[in-house]
Amino acid sequence: MAFNNGVPATGTGLIASFGEMLIDFVPTVSGVSLAEAPGFLKAPGGAPANVAIAVARLGGKAAFVGKLGDDEFGHMLAGILKENGVRSDGITFDQGARTALAFVTLRADGEREFMFYRNPSADMLLQPEELNLELIRSAKVFHYGSISLIVEPCRSAHLKAMEVAKEAGCLLSYDPNLRLPLWPSADEARKQILSIWEKADLIKVSDVELEFLTGSDKIDDASALSLWHPNLKLLLVTLGENGSRYYTKSFKGSVDAFHVNTVDTTGAGDSFVGALLSKIVDDQSILEDEPRLRDVLKFANACGAITTTKKGAIPALPEEEDALKLIKGA
Repeated sequence: MAFNNGVPATGTGLIASFGEMLIDFVPTVSGVSLAEAPGFLKAPGGAPANVAIAVARLGGKAAFVGKLGDDEFGHMLAGILKENGVRSDGITFDQGARTALAFVTLRADGEREFMFYRNPSADMLLQPEELNLELIRSAKVFHYGSISLIVEPCRSAHLKAMEVAKEAGCLLSYDPNLRLPLWPSADEARKQILSIWEKADLIKVSDVELEFLTGSDKIDDASALSLWHPNLKLLLVTLGENGSRYYTKSFKGSVDAFHVNTVDTTGAGDSFVGALLSKIVDDQSILEDEPRLRDVLKFANACGAITTTKKGAIPALPEEEDALKLIKGA
């Protein structure tokens, strides 16, 4: 069933998102350093959690799998997932560790600087035996990042969850979401991010991540295709205001961005991924059908664009009609 402008209906299959959820503390004033900020507002975040909420906001079925601190912030975050219609039966709480915090400042150019408090935070302590395997097996899509690969025991939990999802026939979706300050070194980040590369069916990288992973400063087809692997169904490169590029076994191309008044880029990539996954979860043949894939990517670009028009990720994630309106008006 197709909706407006060829955008398919949001699917009913479950999308399970694995990884970290944390609280971003954002300065009350934009364009200042963390030290200069007069005060901070708390904003729930964490890429995998943002993706889950993005899916639910578009009317899809989402679950979040991860660990939070058994503290006020952890219970607040679990409450936000529930309020947004995300299944929370994949969440565990750690008695001894705190929910992760990040201080994020928007520089004058709209880009972000991060300072993290995790030593260790609850999300890093998720153990393989704490995973809700039934939930993971019941998903159609299993989505994850790379922050959960940094330390044990979370790394083992991540690998176990991926393995169970793969065996159950889930589509594996990977957005590395590079946060260099969290890794011991850039080399280690590159090595670990690529260590699970071949397992994914769908990979989304930003232009910055493409440069980081390939070691090339060229954002072109050759550079992107150097990241291709034989099991991959779709490779996406997001280019901010320049839209996105897509690569499959049989075709490649680009989809233009929507021009909006950008306030804060936080969560735009997660919104893009959530939108894409929500539209292909029930019908993966879209990945092999260029015209239909282009319609879905246009919709995903619209969702990403809308997310940049408000501060914070979760408050800015759009509903279906917002994105369709933007597509229609463009």
